[in-house]
Amino acid sequence: MADDAPKILLLAGDYVEDYEIMVPFQALTMLGYRVDAVCPGKKAGQTVRTAIHDFEGDQTYSEKPGHNFTLNADFDAVDEADYIGLVVPGGRAPEYLRLDARVIALVKAFADRPMAAICHGAQLLAAARVIDGRRVSAYPACRPEVELAGGTYADIAVDAAITDGTLVTAPAWPAHPAWLAQFLDVLGARISL
Repeated sequence: MADDAPKILLLAGDYVEDYEIMVPFQALTMLGYRVDAVCPGKKAGQTVRTAIHDFEGDQTYSEKPGHNFTLNADFDAVDEADYIGLVVPGGRAPEYLRLDARVIALVKAFADRPMAAICHGAQLLAAARVIDGRRVSAYPACRPEVELAGGTYADIAVDAAITDGTLVTAPAWPAHPAWLAQFLDVLGARISL
């Protein structure tokens, strides 16, 4: 990959949703972006555990062990000015990452820049107070947080996504095709066949 490839920051933490970190990391890398996956308290080469969340007809999602995901950048070395966009995957990681002041500052730094959040990633958006007046999708259990942070919850199909300005959100990993396509549009990427 070229040293001058546009850079995207991806915020991770233990028990991030497996598909919601793996798929965007791989897809955006395949398209030529440099995706720096970081986690507070961890360095490049260390891993975060993932969890696979599935929809099996129960009242909520089920959870199974996922893969270990290897980080490729140091959280402490991040300079948000180096990045053109931010990706916030879901899972259980956003629940505790939102307690980290540096994570909140990073999310705030992207408030008016391309940002994609999926599933429970809305918990970080709400905690950073970057969704006031915006339409936001998330896993349905995050609706109260979206609304308490001043956002309008977008109740869309699980395989759909929504864009509001530079913010692209979706309810869960089945939305990857729509979510990633809309994020690429916000980034200004053009793909032709």
